[in-house]
Amino acid sequence: LMRIFGADRIARVVDSMGMKEGEVLQHKWLSGSVERAQKKVEENNFGVRKRLLEYDDVMNTQRNVIYTRRNNALNGERMDVDLVSMIGDYASVLAAQKNDLPFEEFSLECMRQISIAPEIDEAEYQKISIAELGERLERQITDTINRRGEYMVEKAYPIVDRIFQSQSAQYQNIAIPITDGQKILNLIVNLKKAYETNGKEIQKALVRSVTLIKIDELWQEHLREMDELKQSVQNATYEQKDPLLIYKFEGYNLFSKVVENISRGVVSFLVRAQLALRQDDEMPLRQEARRRKTDMSRLNTTRDDGSAAAAAAGRQERSNQPVHVEKKIGRNDPCPCGSGKKYKNCHGKGLV
Repeated sequence: LMRIFGADRIARVVDSMGMKEGEVLQHKWLSGSVERAQKKVEENNFGVRKRLLEYDDVMNTQRNVIYTRRNNALNGERMDVDLVSMIGDYASVLAAQKNDLPFEEFSLECMRQISIAPEIDEAEYQKISIAELGERLERQITDTINRRGEYMVEKAYPIVDRIFQSQSAQYQNIAIPITDGQKILNLIVNLKKAYETNGKEIQKALVRSVTLIKIDELWQEHLREMDELKQSVQNATYEQKDPLLIYKFEGYNLFSKVVENISRGVVSFLVRAQLALRQDDEMPLRQEARRRKTDMSRLNTTRDDGSAAAAAAGRQERSNQPVHVEKKIGRNDPCPCGSGKKYKNCHGKGLV
């Protein structure tokens, strides 16, 4: 502290008082200097902590919004309300592009993002307002998601019913492969709830899982971007600007983009969602979770035509046979017959 604050002045005072090396320094001037130095350090540290809290308040506001939505998805509460909100927000963002895009490009953009063509013609597109266009897109997206969900339930429930009737004592959950055409999601669904709700639990579990995946993925990227922003805004002091104000403004824009991307990711997956069927139109459900009797996670599922048993027997037969590895005889090596001649001039003569 004394080196940082007033070292030269204190040194002159000590020299004028005639104090020698190793002598105890006791004087009210020295005590007052130490107290003032300590006060300056504490004020500086207080300012640093206060500034950090102001920066953290920005992240805390964003964190509360994201964690509230994530907890709703994790606990299965208010998912219907959150889904309606995400569909409405995304439809509004999509409709806002009307001012910048002609009808054909707008239709292509809708097809690219959500695989839905707007149910209007070019003449109506020119007259319709952005708010009304957003409402029509919202209804169209909602109808598509509901139709997709009902179709998946219709295809998956018979298998859920069969597994519950025959193997409910062994399995608690089932994994249903769902794809949007690009990625495959192994959807974990409670077997009992899926059976009791006639398969509707599958659609609810899909909304929860997709929401959790998109929130976790995009929130991690947002945290990295906010850390980089926090470092970069410090250069604003050279322009005589408050870095905190710039951090709040830029942080709000980044957060708005994250919320928009979460809604877009969830809606885009749900409107394209379908069961990942095999070529023989059988749905490959993998039973997972707690096995009470037998662990069947390592068994292979094949047709009941004896091919599985034959393949297993063939593997077992091959595995029991010893493997013989013979050393290859070189052309200039001694012949194994013991004649003393080279192999190329004896039994290996004429062999290539």
